[in-house]
Amino acid sequence: MFDYETLKIIWWVLVGVLLIGFALTDGFDLGTVILLPFVGKTDSERRVVINTIAPHWDGNQVWLVTAAGALFAAWPVVYAASFSGFYWAMLLVLFALFTRPVGFDYRSKIDNANWRTRWDWTLCLGSFVPSLVFGVAFGNLFLGVPFMLDETMRISYTGNFFGLLNPFGILAGLVSVAMLTTHGATWLMMRTDEQIFDRSRAAAKFFSIAFLVTFIGAGLWLWVGIDGYTVASVIDFNGAIDPLGKVVERNNPGWLANYSTYPIMILGPIIGIAGGVLALLGAASSRSAVAFLGSSLAITGAICTAGFALFPFLMPSSIDPASSLTMWDAVSSHKTLGIMFIAAAIFVPIILVYTLWSYIKMWGIVKVSDIEDNPHGLY
Repeated sequence: MFDYETLKIIWWVLVGVLLIGFALTDGFDLGTVILLPFVGKTDSERRVVINTIAPHWDGNQVWLVTAAGALFAAWPVVYAASFSGFYWAMLLVLFALFTRPVGFDYRSKIDNANWRTRWDWTLCLGSFVPSLVFGVAFGNLFLGVPFMLDETMRISYTGNFFGLLNPFGILAGLVSVAMLTTHGATWLMMRTDEQIFDRSRAAAKFFSIAFLVTFIGAGLWLWVGIDGYTVASVIDFNGAIDPLGKVVERNNPGWLANYSTYPIMILGPIIGIAGGVLALLGAASSRSAVAFLGSSLAITGAICTAGFALFPFLMPSSIDPASSLTMWDAVSSHKTLGIMFIAAAIFVPIILVYTLWSYIKMWGIVKVSDIEDNPHGLY
């Protein structure tokens, strides 16, 4: 079995992979439904949009549950601090996500235009809110979260929900919305035709530009306007783990230190920007597969950029830097990480193979004629 330090790094990577998996799969679900009222002008067209994700949307959300479970098991202190500190934000996300299964199942139950239009906008809002809040939460990690630990490891959080809605947090939220909406638009390009394809293509071009502008803008803001954290020294407690056993200084301009220490990390922002450009070029040339590949790379690059910049911090503290939680000191035991690794090595490949198989078996263009020929058998 791997040594303790290696397992910590492995689980930092694996949780990042789970977050990327969630953003890549449920991301196009969210982006597709955000575009629902705009790319579908008739009831049949909107049902086409919904049915492009119908076989997959509920399975895709499992990635979010898995990532949260992995966070709880690998870094329980981070789980406790984040889910209590971001309680109202998480609750808002949950209530927004609740609208999705209800909306998908009940939207077409009644043949009434007003009924269906209300559900369309409810679904749109229920997808927009999580996309925005996820980005806002990530943005606030770079500013530091207002929490601290006492000597008994009790967590005190002094912030509130509206404190998360600061200018940089909102910008990070817009990065997330633009990124996921681009992904949804490129997905629709692959799964639809005619007018819906044309509108999705226009949306992909617009939101890929929006992603590039906001992503680069957020990076520049970090560089010139926000200081990051550095672990200056660690107190040795004879091998015992203590999140308070370190000295943290706020002297890392723009969270850029890791890019000098580990130059390979620069691949994160490069992939993010290259992916946005590729999505734009793919949409402009009507090459849907290229556009979808570009949006997938943009998501991967953006999440890697955030993770690489924060490393080794998982949840920095703005009011007591020494309470900041890192992947080294907010972690579960060696045995826990080892058992989890064995389980992940067995089941994650099985899940990936099954997921790929389901996408292959259910692939195809969804057309308006499909809806009209089977009005009661589809969403």
